[in-house]
Amino acid sequence: TYMIDWNSIDTVLLDMDGTLLDLRFDNYFWLEHLPQVYARRNDISEDAAVDLLHSRFGTGQATLEWYCLDYWSEQLDLDIAALKRELQHMVSVRPFAIDFLKRLHASHRDVVMVTNAHRKTLEIKMDEVDITRWFDRLVVSHDLKAPKEDQKFWHNLQQLHPFDPERTLFIDDTERVLESARQYGIVHLLTLLQPDSSQGKRIDTRFPGIHHFDEIMPDHPLP
Repeated sequence: TYMIDWNSIDTVLLDMDGTLLDLRFDNYFWLEHLPQVYARRNDISEDAAVDLLHSRFGTGQATLEWYCLDYWSEQLDLDIAALKRELQHMVSVRPFAIDFLKRLHASHRDVVMVTNAHRKTLEIKMDEVDITRWFDRLVVSHDLKAPKEDQKFWHNLQQLHPFDPERTLFIDDTERVLESARQYGIVHLLTLLQPDSSQGKRIDTRFPGIHHFDEIMPDHPLP
């Protein structure tokens, strides 16, 4: 198991999808549900829709556009936000995440959500599972004009919400994002071994990983 010396952490930066929330919703929505809708609307087979959309999703990753609901709504001529809302009952918090957030919140630490998700996505999800009260701040990469994969994101975050990279813990399920954070100088980096509960655990992560948050609970008692 991965040991965190909580005495050396002042700021905790947390990703949303695949970290605090189960990635099953997103994978199901983009890889299964959306192709079905697209196939019906365009009168093509589901297989054709899957091939088409998967190749579209494969390009432009790690750009702000790729994470933008308005962009995809325009590209696919579908109201993505409305389609997501229809399925929002499927949004779920990962095991022990709430307890973890409560303990962090009760400690002296600064707790910040940093997500590449579009603000509309954040709103839809928080309507279903509102975890916002446990955070000091919610940061959407669109507002910082750069995704987390980009060094500009971290520089802009530092301007918006100052933090000491050496005393910061950042947890995210995307290795490219963690790599970007490491490049910026964030010292304590963790990934999730099973971001999507419907898929198996990952075994070849380049960063130390945890299965659930109960493995790294800060010992701060709950109020």
